[in-house]
Amino acid sequence: MNNLRLALDLGTTTLGGRLLAADGKVLAEAQLANPQAALGADVIRRLEAALGGEGERLQQLLVQGIELLLAQLLRQSGDRREEIGAAAAAANPAITYLLRRLSPAEILFPPHRPKNGQGGVVDPVDLGLRLPVPLYLFPLVSGYVGGDLVAFLYGYAEEASSLVPASSSRFFIDIGTNGEMALYAGGRWWTTSVAAGPAFEAGGIAAGMPATAGAVEAVELDGDRLRLRTIGGGRPHGICGSGVASAMAAALQAGLIDRRGSLAAPGEVATNLARHLVESTHGRELRLYRDAGLDLRLSQEDIRQFQLAKGAVHAGAACLLQRGGVEAAEVEKVVVTGAFGLSLPPDILKKVAMLPAGMIDKVSFVPGGALAGIGRLLREADGPAQVEKLTATLHPYPLSGTPAFEKAFLSSLDF
Repeated sequence: MNNLRLALDLGTTTLGGRLLAADGKVLAEAQLANPQAALGADVIRRLEAALGGEGERLQQLLVQGIELLLAQLLRQSGDRREEIGAAAAAANPAITYLLRRLSPAEILFPPHRPKNGQGGVVDPVDLGLRLPVPLYLFPLVSGYVGGDLVAFLYGYAEEASSLVPASSSRFFIDIGTNGEMALYAGGRWWTTSVAAGPAFEAGGIAAGMPATAGAVEAVELDGDRLRLRTIGGGRPHGICGSGVASAMAAALQAGLIDRRGSLAAPGEVATNLARHLVESTHGRELRLYRDAGLDLRLSQEDIRQFQLAKGAVHAGAACLLQRGGVEAAEVEKVVVTGAFGLSLPPDILKKVAMLPAGMIDKVSFVPGGALAGIGRLLREADGPAQVEKLTATLHPYPLSGTPAFEKAFLSSLDF
């Protein structure tokens, strides 16, 4: 019987997937790096590459990644491809366009309005996918707000405007290579997206790795030492997004990094924590761990990449709040999902200034927010109609290149 449901979250840096039973029970879950990164770490470079004649190659790389992901899921569950009875996927606008072989110019250049942004069913044969059923693709809100945010919001439909008083306010953010966010305030939805880069997924970090076994997922200050926790326990192999964020928070608390993000000189630190600061041919670095097989460090450049990412998210949130006419302290609930390997405690978000201060204490984390929404669509008989209705209420608010965002960004870089 074709009782399996396939949910795909196609991110810029990471491809995530779940195999579900008909009742929504998760049978298998996996993720892998998006192979398109070979032609560009961010979506702008990939869209430009597609304009330059690499569109077919980018599409094939994405399909290869999806096929590898599906193979992993089927191995985990012990099921066969032929047992898949329904499939759906969500992605940001660039990945959606590259998958469908659509003209990237529509979303790469102003006014960034996709002519083919509606959701719907596509034939997997046309995409080169070996699926036994059609694939539903979530609709886009604009050229910069994608189906992944729609899926995230749909997964938490109890927060939809029809069930929340107009006087209430809610904030949702999917943190990844792009920070896609939505604000419900004054009875309306506002949405936007900022380019954060891959640092939150440990991309571009020298010792970065996905949130899998062996990744440092948390760093805590314990007296005069930094205590590390790895996924699955055991010795570290690298560091994932949550590990980078908590390492920044711990280093700030220890005085190893100042508010501008600069590493201190060893002689400026009066405690034994100074041993974590080392000089190399690349400059000053923060050493988190060393054994015979691994010297795990964060460089000044790694820290800058994290600063740029968190600054973009902070600035985007501040601008969206301003557009909705809401103060940060007035937001009643903040729901965060995305790239981090674990749920970051609010105190870490506060220490690294990820979001406007008045929002921090309202934060709750949900794992796999987009995948939850895709799974819900696969369970609901009228899921596509519900998604279309929700999407029609989401108003895009462009920020890229605007003076308001640039000003907010520059003031958001410090910790």
